[in-house]
Amino acid sequence: MVQSRNLLDKLLAALIATLSGVLVLDVLWQVFTRFVLDNPSSWTEELARYLMIWVGLIGAAYAAGRRLHLSLDLLPTALTGRRLHTLRIIIESLIIIFALSALVAGGLRLVWVMLALGQTSASLQLPLGYVYIAVPLSGVFIAWYAVLDLISEIKKLQNGSH
Repeated sequence: MVQSRNLLDKLLAALIATLSGVLVLDVLWQVFTRFVLDNPSSWTEELARYLMIWVGLIGAAYAAGRRLHLSLDLLPTALTGRRLHTLRIIIESLIIIFALSALVAGGLRLVWVMLALGQTSASLQLPLGYVYIAVPLSGVFIAWYAVLDLISEIKKLQNGSH
């Protein structure tokens, strides 16, 4: 279980770093063509927008897996023992439900609709369904992390650890 989490952490970190690097190069090229060549590139702004979508969604999955996301911790800090583990089990279950229903199911529907309609981006002529694959993909990663955390909390509850 820990090995699975570490592998996914490394994979997502590498993907985010790569996408961010491409984003930096893209923006630098845009600035260079606009201000040095005085002939702005037509596709760089669109690519930057799509890279930001991917970095944001995959980054959100990574943050969720590392428990670095925003959360309200009033209740968890007030509870201990069985009550705390029970609360965490409920929270992880809700995260799984949301990730699978909204991000994965809703995201797959969005991708399917975009591909079925044949919509493409203006400059890159990229099928928009490919851009939006980041939504269900991030949902799968978030759900996977939540399943790992849920299993961990169930084990803690069964072992009676605090």
